[in-house]
Amino acid sequence: YQPAPLSEKTLPDTFVVQISVLYKVPVIYSIVSGDGKGKLFITRKTLKLEDFPVIFNVRATDSSNPSIFSDVSVNVTVIDENDFPPVFPSSLIEETLEENLPATQIVQLKAQDGDSGRNGFLTYGILSGDRLKFRIDEATGILYSTVSFDYEEEPIEYQVVIYAEDDGIPEKKRGYCTVVIKIID
Repeated sequence: YQPAPLSEKTLPDTFVVQISVLYKVPVIYSIVSGDGKGKLFITRKTLKLEDFPVIFNVRATDSSNPSIFSDVSVNVTVIDENDFPPVFPSSLIEETLEENLPATQIVQLKAQDGDSGRNGFLTYGILSGDRLKFRIDEATGILYSTVSFDYEEEPIEYQVVIYAEDDGIPEKKRGYCTVVIKIID
């Protein structure tokens, strides 16, 4: 048996799997091995990701003759839930950029996520701001200018809202920061 993976947030007393045997007299079911931490017997305890996967054996015993029995393995896995959104060290970052520079790197943004695996894998994007003048490398979080700025002819300050998004299951989560770019003469 291999029941569907459980969420790590599965509540105690949740149904996991039904074991059945075709036999002409009543049988007695018991877990005979693999449940050393007491996690599986009708999920009476809170599940912890580090305790899984677990393979346990269930025995169906003839109710009138204990020497007649059959064992089956059950493999139970748990899915890590996406518990945390990405977080930037600061929600506001100020950077300066000299006028007349060619397209250049402005700042590398780095968010942290308390989850592991794909739930903690981050990509970056621009939520709002002038996408014609700025771009972000979605893998590295490096924010770039894409044009040369002229202090005398353009706005001298830009705001770009950046997000970091995880690849979480069952839903993706985002964290945000605002980068203020000041063009200097």
